[in-house]
Amino acid sequence: MTLQKLEETSKLVFEKLDLHISNLHIEKESQDYCAAQFELNNLKIIFREAKITPTKIGQFVTLWKRIEKNPIQPFSTSDDFDLVIINTNTLTNSGQFIFSKSILEQKGYLQSQSKKGKLGFRVYPSWDKTLNNQAQQTQKWQLNYFLEIPIDLSKAKSLYSKSL
Repeated sequence: MTLQKLEETSKLVFEKLDLHISNLHIEKESQDYCAAQFELNNLKIIFREAKITPTKIGQFVTLWKRIEKNPIQPFSTSDDFDLVIINTNTLTNSGQFIFSKSILEQKGYLQSQSKKGKLGFRVYPSWDKTLNNQAQQTQKWQLNYFLEIPIDLSKAKSLYSKSL
């Protein structure tokens, strides 16, 4: 399933930006979220597919790693990646979040000396109508990193050029 999702994403987004997947590593443990790591030209990517949950607005995604047989842990600011790409879909809508390492660190999603990081979180695409204040605030900052499909080519180029 992960390969199929990556092929679809490549046709809908990456090829239009002249980005090419290499060094693909499919993460066996998080296949419910189509977990993979790869390179897009010179950018190191962590890839996930968010899932619709039955009782809450938004979609849920995991973002963790396991080192050997140890317990799972959040990705860290010291891990070697540039962007986290999270695909999100409904029957009628598609898009992706393209988060730089720096924004994930700033928002506390990555483990650092001062923050414990998160193993999973919700994403709120443009078509979701959030109801509570916390979800609205989260959606507000997340939409700066959201790309609706079919893509706006200039916004896509901007988001994929940011590895800030």
